[in-house]
Amino acid sequence: MSAPPRSSPARQPALREHNLALVLGEIVASGPASRARVAASTGLTKATVSTLVDTLVAGGLLRESGPHPAGGVGRPGTDLVLAPGPVGIGLEINVDYVAVCTVDLAGMVCRHDLVARDLRSLGVRGALDCAADVLRAAVRAAGDAARVVGASPAEAVTGICVAVPGLVDGRRGLLRLAPNLAWRDVPVLDELRRRLVPAVDVPVVDVPVVDVPVDHPGRMPMRLDNEANLAALGELWAGGHTRPDGTPLRSFLHVSGEIGVGAAVVLDGGLFVGLRGFGGEIGHLPLDPSGRSCPCGASGCLEQYAGQEAILRRAGLDRPPRTSAGRPDGPIEELVRRAGEGDPAVLDAVTEAGHALGVAISVAVNLVDVDTVLLDGIYARLARWMREPVEAELAARVLSAAWDPVRVVVGALGSDAAVRGAATRAVRSVIEDPAAWLGRVRPLTP
Repeated sequence: MSAPPRSSPARQPALREHNLALVLGEIVASGPASRARVAASTGLTKATVSTLVDTLVAGGLLRESGPHPAGGVGRPGTDLVLAPGPVGIGLEINVDYVAVCTVDLAGMVCRHDLVARDLRSLGVRGALDCAADVLRAAVRAAGDAARVVGASPAEAVTGICVAVPGLVDGRRGLLRLAPNLAWRDVPVLDELRRRLVPAVDVPVVDVPVVDVPVDHPGRMPMRLDNEANLAALGELWAGGHTRPDGTPLRSFLHVSGEIGVGAAVVLDGGLFVGLRGFGGEIGHLPLDPSGRSCPCGASGCLEQYAGQEAILRRAGLDRPPRTSAGRPDGPIEELVRRAGEGDPAVLDAVTEAGHALGVAISVAVNLVDVDTVLLDGIYARLARWMREPVEAELAARVLSAAWDPVRVVVGALGSDAAVRGAATRAVRSVIEDPAAWLGRVRPLTP
């Protein structure tokens, strides 16, 4: 009988990196706490916690508040709380708007800006110019805020995460295909860096670039991801969703419609993206292979039956599709108004779309076996009329529904879900690996 494989022994630096994340994560998850309480919660010794906390305080990630009464005996204690910075920045490039969001370590929004522009009419170059302008303003604002609290601008931003609507090759920073923008093989991150740091040829990297000033975006790690994935993470981290027993919702299928239709699968608090990161394209699941032509090049895709353009066409509304963020007074608002007034054509259109959406969702649920579906984007706005046909299809088509019905819930973040998820993803890199962040901005002592 062969011996079981042996794992490598943990190195002391690796153990310290793990424990730094453990201590910081405890404050993020549970809120202000004394060193003694952190020691009790994590199982670390008080001496170890004290050393780790000193490192996190010196690195600007924690600070001590207080003093507060120690319970009647002994010296007054102090609580550990998250420091004001650093922050993560999320940028969303969509069909008719660019949005930017800044969040702190606690996930609280510090800044949110949205510029409504028809990016399709600007072309790739003009759209990226617009996005870079919005992003540059957010980075400068973060640097200014850092100076106010006495921190270096180099320590202001943990990183930048960019959300785009389409197939994303995250390893190369490429938007492979965005049918509703008519973009193909666009190196989004390279193009943004070039605009942010025009004097330096800055490659896309996951470590700081040392050839540019410390407060330039060229020093900041950047990543690119699909907007549906990031919207799902936004709802996971900031949506406040719970299961029927009151515990946090950590597994669900997130389905979002604006102009296109996207989906993301969250399993046990993590995003399932597939081998190449191209998962979640439910909008191009074929409902009828001989059906209507789709801009993606195929026929009969879900978007042609449950996308915004299909709903507007079926309702008899001769208006071009727009996102609810880019045009708050646009066609979605009119759909909601007319549905509320009982317009038969609109109600029929929404109901028909709900049935088509339910068919597609049932395929995904049968495949990945989740018990909750979260509707977002225009589907959240239309959920009052769309939920029933979606639930009917799920009840009829999901094999496990007879004894374990699939729950349909509505997103909480609205059109901010993707940019909020992007910003939070950028800042969570510090929470998950504070040692890497501290090593980047100020070398750690052994």
